[in-house]
Amino acid sequence: MVGALMKVHVVVMPKQNVLDPQGVAVRNALKDLGLDTVESVRVGKFLELEFEELPDPAKLEEVCRDLLSNPVIEDYTIRPD
Repeated sequence: MVGALMKVHVVVMPKQNVLDPQGVAVRNALKDLGLDTVESVRVGKFLELEFEELPDPAKLEEVCRDLLSNPVIEDYTIRPD
C-alpha cells in the first residue's frame, strides 16, 4: 500500500510594484465581456508539489527562489496543504 503523498502549494505572483501586462490584458478582456467593475487583475502561477515526505524547508525555499520564481519581479508563498 502506498502512503499518502504530502502536498505543498506554491503561489508565484508579480511584485506589486511591477507592471503586469498579462493582468492588464485579462482585465481589458473581462471589461469587454461585460465585467465593467473589474479594476485590476494580476496573473501568476500556482504549483502543487507532491512529496513522499516533506523536504527540508530551506531547500524548498531555495528551489522556489532560484527555479520557480524570478525574485527580481516576482514574490512567492509556500503553503502546506
